[in-house]
Amino acid sequence: MPESRGYYGRFGGLYIPEILVATFDELIRAFEDAKADPSFWAEYEALMSTYSCRPTPITFAGNLTEDLGGARIYVKREDLNHTGAHKANNVMGQGLLVKRMGKRRVIAETGAGQHGVATATMAAKLGFECTIYMGEIDVERQRPNVFWMERLGATVVPVTEGSRTLKDAINEAFRDWVTNMDSTHYALGTACGPHPFPEMVSWFQSIIGTEAREQIQQIAGRLPDRVYACVGGGSNALGIFSGFLEDEGVELVGVEAGGHGAGSGRHAVRLSYDDASVGVAQGYKTWFLQDRDGQMQHTHSVAAGLDYVGVSPILADLHEKGRVRFEAATDTEVIDALARTVRREGLIPALESAHAFVQAFKEAPSMSPDQVILINQSGRGDKDIFTVADAFDDPKWKAFIREKARAYDA
Repeated sequence: MPESRGYYGRFGGLYIPEILVATFDELIRAFEDAKADPSFWAEYEALMSTYSCRPTPITFAGNLTEDLGGARIYVKREDLNHTGAHKANNVMGQGLLVKRMGKRRVIAETGAGQHGVATATMAAKLGFECTIYMGEIDVERQRPNVFWMERLGATVVPVTEGSRTLKDAINEAFRDWVTNMDSTHYALGTACGPHPFPEMVSWFQSIIGTEAREQIQQIAGRLPDRVYACVGGGSNALGIFSGFLEDEGVELVGVEAGGHGAGSGRHAVRLSYDDASVGVAQGYKTWFLQDRDGQMQHTHSVAAGLDYVGVSPILADLHEKGRVRFEAATDTEVIDALARTVRREGLIPALESAHAFVQAFKEAPSMSPDQVILINQSGRGDKDIFTVADAFDDPKWKAFIREKARAYDA
């Protein structure tokens, strides 16, 4: 919960143009009414159980535990959600909220495409018109997700301005919203942006942590010593962390996109390097990768969903208070961790999720066998096949692509 209207410590807020004030007041009222209505959460849980396979299980990674020789490793399987990631938790909740508000159109931004697919799925299920904004670069590297968004009936708009990635897609979505406020809801995909989005997205994602806390005690017989999650904007991390925030003995570890490493200028690290500074952009105050004039810098990650220029104000506050520790994983480490997880456990984490595996693999060997770590596998890696196959330099994949290209040309 925010300490005041949209603030978490010194981060957050509601920095919006006057034209959007009435729309945000409407959204805040609808959200607060929904939170106070037990039937709303009951409807949400029922929808997620019948439509999105909740509760998702926890899997014991026995082979990795044996290989690393330290703490027992468990994995929360958000990849088993409908559409393949934790994103469904947020968008289905917001979809029910849209029904309450009586609006007929939803818009969204997406980087890795998972939020876009989830939003398009929600729109198809609940009967809304849908437009998805996606950076041109992300459209190119996440083509399978673009295909499914369009098949689900969404209009996908490639954004060609700026860095052509997630932050630019968010800017375009806000421009659309200003023009179509009466009929449209912006289903923001992560726990960033102006109030009430950080709180609202975290609230819907808290279903992960609620389940995980009960499950890990049943399976492992105790609470975990450490919980790992990747951090782009921060929704999956806040989802699983929420179940353990009050447990002082559970260390919470967020893993950012280290890209080409510290000092390279090609990463998306806001909290674990020294390249970010506090500023206000896109409706809220947090740590941003920006220059001295407050202009947002370009970011990089092998994982399209982690190359956002800012971070959730809730995580910024938890970092400042020392409750969440932040680390970074480089592109090379991520590919290695993905390959190891696939080969040893038969699990295929998304490139985003693989960042959390990197840090867990680094730290598990120094822990004792009676200790427990929990990794949030926030999504599955099907969407990353082009990026991963290229990183593996797979000759059979290259031959397949060349053959397909020749067939299309013919």
